[in-house]
Amino acid sequence: MKALVVSGGLPQITLINELKKYGIKVILLDGNENAIARTYADIFYKINIFDTAAVKDIAIKENVDFLITVCADQVLLVVAQVSEMLGLPWYIDYETAKLVSDKELMKRIFVENGIPTSKYVVMAELDLALLQHLRYPLIVKPVDAYSSKGVRKVLNEKELRAAFKSAVQISRTKNVIVEEFFEGEEISVDLFIVDGIAHTLCVSNSEKVKDADKFVIFRGRYPVHASEELRAEIERVSQKIADAFGIKNAPMLVQMLTDGNKVTVLEFCARTGGAMKWLLIQRSCGVDVIKCVIDLTMGIKPEINICPPENQYIVNDFIYCKPGVFDHLEGFEEQLQLGNISDYRCIRPKGTIFTGAVTSSGDRVAGVTIQADTIEEFNKKHREFVASVKILDVAGNDIMRHDLLIDLTESY
Repeated sequence: MKALVVSGGLPQITLINELKKYGIKVILLDGNENAIARTYADIFYKINIFDTAAVKDIAIKENVDFLITVCADQVLLVVAQVSEMLGLPWYIDYETAKLVSDKELMKRIFVENGIPTSKYVVMAELDLALLQHLRYPLIVKPVDAYSSKGVRKVLNEKELRAAFKSAVQISRTKNVIVEEFFEGEEISVDLFIVDGIAHTLCVSNSEKVKDADKFVIFRGRYPVHASEELRAEIERVSQKIADAFGIKNAPMLVQMLTDGNKVTVLEFCARTGGAMKWLLIQRSCGVDVIKCVIDLTMGIKPEINICPPENQYIVNDFIYCKPGVFDHLEGFEEQLQLGNISDYRCIRPKGTIFTGAVTSSGDRVAGVTIQADTIEEFNKKHREFVASVKILDVAGNDIMRHDLLIDLTESY
């Protein structure tokens, strides 16, 4: 068998390795010549992975049995469309993929189905008259971007105009959502839908870099602090989303905000969480979501057996850089051997140029998992790790943003 893997990021390395366990030949597509997953594939093509015609041509040329990706939302749309064109299996049809990939369509369905979400307006050109019913602060974001690209919090008209202009430039469709800001803690809900039933795998906090207007995640933290009533509400809303969008068998990630009593939905997608989320999920509940996606694509119904978490606290920390040309990680393997970290992953290839900006998850260089049964144990491991590792550039300078990796607190 042959599989066409679309996108060559960190999660695709695990996807490719799993596919090979089935004896499947892997063709990888990515727009980056130095895609981090490239060396794991049997064949590599450098193409624009959002070019549906180009992806289709390679699928035909290579006579693949199926297309597949994981942990990528906009790529999901391409995989669904090409799979449908060629009559190949995929867990979600193209029309549904459009609904879950476009924030405007998504918000409309939220409202129509009574799913809690902030008041919003979608515009291609800024029209202040259309925003009169919205109250500052406002959130401005492209309808079709990902990884927090172009998402800004604004407090006044001047900031609104600047954020809107930036979001339009990022959006492929040149449309922007402006919505009311909801004050609360952000939570990520990872689920797997089997025969229409939403199985909750992992509910985690998304901690953001301290910035007045940006929303860049530096930490994914399990477990979320929530009452039984709030957990029930999270599960009720998640099931309602699956029902509203007609999702029967698929992974699902829902991003919500909560004030501790109620939730409002930011967005969702029929995929697993990105970066190292599949590891957090597996360590928190025992479910291998990447294997489940492969099984689903191959016509095998996934078995969702929830197990107890490995530890009380399971955390993914993500590392950002000062300006420089990335060369290598230093000290990470030693920290793994000492038990301060459970695993680590390099997210960017050698030679990646970092500007020092921290504007989206695309600016990360690496990620680690740290596990402990108390806050005190976690912070002891975390401090030793942060003090002992480096991200070296080609000149031998440490360009790691050590300052962003703060202690864990009981709540934040």
